[in-house]
Amino acid sequence: MDTLRALSAFVHSVELGSLSGAARALDTTQPTVSKLVAGLERSLGVRLLRRAATGLSLTEEGQRFHERARRMLEDYGDAVADARAQVQQPRGLLRLSAPVTLGQRHLNAMAVAFLRLYPDIELELVLDDRFVDPREERIDVSLRVGGALPPDLVARHLGSWPRVLVASPDYVAARGKPRTPHDLLAHDYLRYAAGDDGVLLTGPDGPVTVPVRSRYRVNNAVALLDSVLAGAGVSLQPTWMVADLLAQGRLVRVLARHTGPAQELHLLYAPRRQLPLRVQVLVDFLAQRVAALPGAARGRVNGGR
Repeated sequence: MDTLRALSAFVHSVELGSLSGAARALDTTQPTVSKLVAGLERSLGVRLLRRAATGLSLTEEGQRFHERARRMLEDYGDAVADARAQVQQPRGLLRLSAPVTLGQRHLNAMAVAFLRLYPDIELELVLDDRFVDPREERIDVSLRVGGALPPDLVARHLGSWPRVLVASPDYVAARGKPRTPHDLLAHDYLRYAAGDDGVLLTGPDGPVTVPVRSRYRVNNAVALLDSVLAGAGVSLQPTWMVADLLAQGRLVRVLARHTGPAQELHLLYAPRRQLPLRVQVLVDFLAQRVAALPGAARGRVNGGR
């Protein structure tokens, strides 16, 4: 039990950023936490933490040890819950990362519904369009839209969403609808900032690349969609993002027989012999809810890719 206490003191100190924070979380004193961490370092024969007036930082050895120590504590907690027949009531903290737009438009509501189902779970939703390394940032589950899949994580494929060309009714009334892909050259084409000019479409006659140039690019998908809604031009958007707006008549499809490259969505999590129950219920919940978004098709589970 002393080893478990020492591991807990170390992990809490790292994740809360101070020995005093760990002491409060563990309902003990700072000297006790300091003693436990120092004893752990002596038993390992390495220094895990650097202590300074500005706070704590991990040594290289501490960085490698921290993730395994955290998992050991999680496994122990799950084993205790199982032994006490509490395994049917998942509990604890979960950290979920996702792209900003998906989080704002759909995932936030899903998170609230999830918390209603599991009152003993705490959920931290981290919205960021950059790649978030789950190991470095202590993320339990990640939702990834497109991009390369890390080979050392489980990637559960949730489905594919076609991209469709959309514009506002006001824009179409003022500028007309393109009738062929190359008619886009005479229109204002709005695009996400990353990537080259041009758009790849697939239609009845196969794929075609149109060398459109964009006078306006923006690196935020919500801002891009707002621009389309405001009548600034035509844009290629995934169906999960615009299906409701099309149904409401706030957007209209252009070149309805053509689609762009589909977006693929995956759930990423660490490969483990047995997932902690709180992680498992979140994975199952999201797999069901996200796969039901407009245009999604259920996929497969790839172990470690």
